[in-house]
Amino acid sequence: MRVPTQRIRELRRSQTEAEKTAWYLLRKRNLGLKFRRQYPIDNYVVDFYSFERRLAVELDGGVHSQPSQIRKDREKDAYLESLGIWVLRVPNGLVSEDPEGFVRKVGEAARTRRT
Repeated sequence: MRVPTQRIRELRRSQTEAEKTAWYLLRKRNLGLKFRRQYPIDNYVVDFYSFERRLAVELDGGVHSQPSQIRKDREKDAYLESLGIWVLRVPNGLVSEDPEGFVRKVGEAARTRRT
C-alpha cells in the first residue's frame, strides 16, 4: 500500500519549524548528498531521505516519547531497515538549538553509511 500523493503534499505544506530548519540545512546538497523531504516508502513517509546513502532522517518531537508512538517508530524503523534503509532519529531540539550539531550528526551518519 502506498501513501496517497495528497497526504504527502499536506505533510510538505504543514512542516514543523524543526522540519523547515532541517530542510533548509539539508537541501541543495549542502552535505554533498541530495535529500528529499516527506518521502514515501511503501506505506510510510520519512522526513528526509538520501537515495545515495539509503539514509532516512527522522525528526522526533515530544509525541515520539509516548509509548504508542515509540512502538510505531520501532515498527517503521524495522521495516525500513529490512529494505536496507538506515534510519537516523534526531530530536527536534537538536535542529533548533544546535543546527551545526544536526548537520554534523547527519554528515557523520552519511559518511558511515556507505552503500
